Amino acid sequence: MAFRDLLAGATEVDEAISVNHDMLNYSNSIDHKAVVFNKIKETDGLRSALNVLARDRLCDVFDVNPGELIDILEWAMKNPVEPKIVEAENAPVFENTQNVVDLTKLPIPWHYKEDRGRYQSASVIIAQYDGIRNMSFHRQFLRDKDHCVSRFVPRHLRTMTDKARANGDEIDIGVVNGPDATVLLAAAMSFTHNLDELNVAAALHQRLHGKPLELVTLSNGIQVPADSEFAMEARITLADDDEGPYVDITGTVDDVRQEPVIEYDAVHHRDAAIFHALIPAEIEHRTLMGLPRTPTIKAAVNEVVQCTDVYMTDGGSGWLSAVVAIEPQNDGDGIKAIHAALDGHRSMKQVTIVDADIDCSNPTRVEWALMTRWQPDKDTVILSGQKGSSLDPSRGEDGLTSKIGIDATLPPGIDRSPYESVL
Repeated sequence: MAFRDLLAGATEVDEAISVNHDMLNYSNSIDHKAVVFNKIKETDGLRSALNVLARDRLCDVFDVNPGELIDILEWAMKNPVEPKIVEAENAPVFENTQNVVDLTKLPIPWHYKEDRGRYQSASVIIAQYDGIRNMSFHRQFLRDKDHCVSRFVPRHLRTMTDKARANGDEIDIGVVNGPDATVLLAAAMSFTHNLDELNVAAALHQRLHGKPLELVTLSNGIQVPADSEFAMEARITLADDDEGPYVDITGTVDDVRQEPVIEYDAVHHRDAAIFHALIPAEIEHRTLMGLPRTPTIKAAVNEVVQCTDVYMTDGGSGWLSAVVAIEPQNDGDGIKAIHAALDGHRSMKQVTIVDADIDCSNPTRVEWALMTRWQPDKDTVILSGQKGSSLDPSRGEDGLTSKIGIDATLPPGIDRSPYESVL
């Protein structure tokens, strides 16, 4: 299994498409359905794909239902395994190598006119320093042929970079685009301790594909998924440069900052490689933001009542709002679930609790549950003075916000027939 398995059923476009705005414009015209562009004007034989990473597509590829996928993600977090190392001759990603590094020849898109320029938004950085390996997503502005400027938020890679710079060291990295979906999901996870995300990806890969995740070693010593579409050798340098503006997950424009410069030393890719050109604030971005949060929410809710599904909503940018399905057994279980869910993902601003017969991912069914099972004056929890998410532009200058929880479940033991839909 590989990134290409996500492309089944995607619309294939054979007309010439430019990296400058054309991908976004075309995607808008088809309501952001999965699409593969087979001819990119600025490249020679390379392709691009977007809108292929969504919860329903992942469930189809993995042959699981949404609740099972959440449980498998949680299991992998708790049961990481070592990947399998293969030789270079057995790695599809080494089928081609640029003679001279020129990132401008890759299908790196400039989606929004508000962005600074062309950005890698779906590429994963694998870094190793002082015995710690980290794999995570970081947007990268294409500055010139062999340099990008990358936004490092204050998490593990930022800490690693600051430590290296204090010692006067650059950090060798691998930049991967188009790995297997299990790698993308693991890279989007965040942990409070140093847990190797590639080992989590290996656990997911073994569980969902029934075989080990294979890595290959780049010449700089960094190991990357062997069947990735692209694997690039690079270094986080000691230099900073302007990064941003950039349209972020909420569809709002992020600021200009001084951020680390990455220098590229080699670019490897598969034959007829497919560059993953994620559109910020659209379905893939929301999936990668939200889906890895669902296991912690589900686990927290399961502590108080049986939870069957969690869906991070599109309107909440896959981050600020969720719908949680439960099977209430006692009076007050819905209210307990509200508090547990908010504790399970502290950046969340709103949570709606529904019965297990409601499809959490269907906003029409969720609103129907609200209108037929919820009384605002007694089934609503409002919390003031809560720590807000930095992605919420409406939070106060002190970083605080209010939060709301809505209980749209039926009381246990009630005659459900008047409340059940025949639709």
